[in-house]
Amino acid sequence: MFVTAAYAQSTTTEGAETHDAAAGEVHTETGVAQEGGHGSGVFPPFDTSTFASQLLWLAITFGLFYLLMSKVVMPRIGSILETRNDTIARDLDDAARSKAEADAAIAAYEQELAAAKAKGNAIASTAREAAKAKATADRTAVEVSLNNKISAAEARIADIKTKALADVGAIAEETATAVVEQLIGGKVSKAEIASAVKASAK
Repeated sequence: MFVTAAYAQSTTTEGAETHDAAAGEVHTETGVAQEGGHGSGVFPPFDTSTFASQLLWLAITFGLFYLLMSKVVMPRIGSILETRNDTIARDLDDAARSKAEADAAIAAYEQELAAAKAKGNAIASTAREAAKAKATADRTAVEVSLNNKISAAEARIADIKTKALADVGAIAEETATAVVEQLIGGKVSKAEIASAVKASAK
């Protein structure tokens, strides 16, 4: 039992010395004392002893990020872009169809407008010709009526003139008979008076 206690004490003493030696160990590369074996005093990414593990974790992280991008993010982005492209193409097709329909409607409107103008011009020309023909017919009828009235008036005037001349001849004969009777105090035959009046009228 005494041997065991002494052995335990010596073991404890050796462990303490070893711990003290480790605590007082100076890093050969940096010259900084290590306390309890922790904290070498070098920024971890620049520690050459950890380059292998850093490269390994970098490769693992990059691989996981690449898998995430290629399997999840990029397909979603691709589907979004494809959907947008389909939407844009559909909108462009709709716009082209609407433009074609609008062009067809404009062409039909222009054609109908041209037909309406032509029909209007034809109606106006027909109405103008009809009005002109009616005016010509009315003018001809008026001229005929005026000519008839003028002819009738001329005939009445000639008749009146003939009657007036006949009356004038009788009056002249009577006047001449009275004048001769007053001048010469004698009577003259009607034949002589009539011949004298006719001779004076010529």
